[in-house]
Amino acid sequence: MNTGNGNDGERFTGHGSEWRDANLSPEEAQTATAWVEQVINKRSMEVNKDRVEDVRDEMWQLEKEGEIVVHRVGDEHKPRIAKTIYGWDKKIPTHQLWHHKSCGQCGNIPGYPASLLWMMNELGVSYLDETDQTSCTAWNYHGSGIGNIVSLAAVFLRNFHQAYISSKAQGLPAGYYYPLVHCGTSFGNYKEVRAYLLHSAELREQVKKILAKLGRLVDGKLLIPEEIVHYSEWVHMMRQDIANRQTIDVSNIRATIHPACHVYKMVPQDVIYDEDVLGGNRVAVSTGIMDSLGTQVIDYSTWYDCCGFGFRHIISEREFTRSFAIDRKIKVAVEEAQADVMIGHDTGCITTLDKNQWIGKAAGKDYSLPVVADIQFAALACGAHPYKIVQSHWHASATESLMEKMGIDWQSAKAEFEAYLKQVEAGEHESLYDPRLAITSGPGFEKAPQLAYGESLKQADKAAG
Repeated sequence: MNTGNGNDGERFTGHGSEWRDANLSPEEAQTATAWVEQVINKRSMEVNKDRVEDVRDEMWQLEKEGEIVVHRVGDEHKPRIAKTIYGWDKKIPTHQLWHHKSCGQCGNIPGYPASLLWMMNELGVSYLDETDQTSCTAWNYHGSGIGNIVSLAAVFLRNFHQAYISSKAQGLPAGYYYPLVHCGTSFGNYKEVRAYLLHSAELREQVKKILAKLGRLVDGKLLIPEEIVHYSEWVHMMRQDIANRQTIDVSNIRATIHPACHVYKMVPQDVIYDEDVLGGNRVAVSTGIMDSLGTQVIDYSTWYDCCGFGFRHIISEREFTRSFAIDRKIKVAVEEAQADVMIGHDTGCITTLDKNQWIGKAAGKDYSLPVVADIQFAALACGAHPYKIVQSHWHASATESLMEKMGIDWQSAKAEFEAYLKQVEAGEHESLYDPRLAITSGPGFEKAPQLAYGESLKQADKAAG
């Protein structure tokens, strides 16, 4: 069958041997790549712009018309109110959270989600970390073009429906837990897809048919979240609570921030801007927690640049990614800012900036710079074990230099970790979370402990008033 792509009837992917030079003129190439140097800040968004719509207005109207159900951020989620770039309120739930995990974090940077769970345990935050969830599939869509908007929307609503009903396994009402998205890619994708769903009756109808087959409707309607919340927004709103538990003085640390494109460039009106952070002119997440912990946050000229990951070229033109990450980000942070660490808040960014430094060294560009997520740094500053929890051994960059400057005896910690690994080999291991709670249905589901845990949560909430 001819697919119309002129590649002998086969689907043209543009990868590997199928790569073709586009033969763009210098002017055309500049136009095609201008997004890389796009600067998103308060001024750029407010000057010469048409009025930007708050899609939540359409959401409330559709609910009023009986077409959708909205999963609200309720008082039980102990929301804190943040401000977006246009001064709109955004409710950030801080309690009773459903962890929407990241495939890239769990596979490449496991200390990233572990640090977040550890911090929530330290702060006494109630959450559910379950296995019944899927990848958002946005990497597939942006990286290869194989996906489509209907599949993206179906996956989005399927996962958020699971967050809504997951509490029933513990004998708790639907909506008890509110989803917290770990990955910046998922966050940006879900914000974008929510807008498509709210504006397109055709898309809603297509997705509704799919979810009906999966039993993923609420009273026959699509379930839409009131807010789509990234973990870094939770960290930002909890930054003073975290700083109150700080055990290590980090005032000597020079930190640079890498804002993730999918966090603050995709649907930029739905991101936190805080007057107390950089004068409210740049995205507040990550910088806010580093300020609260007392580090020196140092500016650098390419703060707005993509990390180099960029989805498609990480697959087709990996050397572009590697050179961009080193030359446009790491080198600049080291030479301009004399940074001790680069802080990020997204899976792909941390992976790219951390794990490509070896290629720079091989090419004679040894700009060694530790790269960690904001929550990993915060966990270290609050006394988390650098190997058991933060899992710095998964990082390719030299995190030891950062720990030494923080006054952490990483060699002793490493010896402790190696001894712990022998215990794990012997079948003795520690856990941040009761593994029985991770399974809410299907094989391995144990109803009794789930219900017991649910009852204990209800009793604790009742006692707290």
